[in-house]
Amino acid sequence: MTRTILLFGDSNTHGTMPMPDLGAGARFDRDERWAGRLAKLMPDWEVIAEGHPGRTTVHDDPVEGAHRNGLTVLPALLESHKPLDVVLVMLGTNDLKQRFSVNACDIALSLERLVRVILGSDCGPGRRAPGVLLVAPPPIEEVGCLAGMFAGGAAKSRQLAAEVAAAARRAGVPFLDAGQVVRVSPIDGIHYDAEANPALAEAFAAAIRAHFPG
Repeated sequence: MTRTILLFGDSNTHGTMPMPDLGAGARFDRDERWAGRLAKLMPDWEVIAEGHPGRTTVHDDPVEGAHRNGLTVLPALLESHKPLDVVLVMLGTNDLKQRFSVNACDIALSLERLVRVILGSDCGPGRRAPGVLLVAPPPIEEVGCLAGMFAGGAAKSRQLAAEVAAAARRAGVPFLDAGQVVRVSPIDGIHYDAEANPALAEAFAAAIRAHFPG
């Protein structure tokens, strides 16, 4: 039986390429994105990529729009794609924008809130809750055209993996540190270069098979 995983993320799940200039926003081809590669590595799963550039954990963005609030859209996505066996959550990078004024602990608590929404839903098989794989995004760098937007975020981002790991333990869900797998591009310090895509896909496939053997 085919199982289903929802990839709930931001521009790095969307497949946005590193940006040499603000507003560039080019996207890797479907088969090159890590989500597309993951689907090929896991042919017995339906892989649904739900990456929205600019998506935050729980914040309405006063500049880019309230619709980028992950907490607001999550229940609808869970219901529209159910039954879901697993939800992979990789968010938090956009929370590092200076405009939100939150620290690594707050970002992890926000991720934990998202996890608890998923675990409290009936959107899994048999009206149970889906499983969750919580992922800490890699640390960012303040370089290029996005440096001003993320001012102060690099130092916070280096504390994020430990905080998100603690949130995963509190919620009782498996955790993966993407910073142990990939690094951000030196072009804009936020997005991933092409070589990150196969590495992420392989790491996620291994984690999903290990934690959700079926």
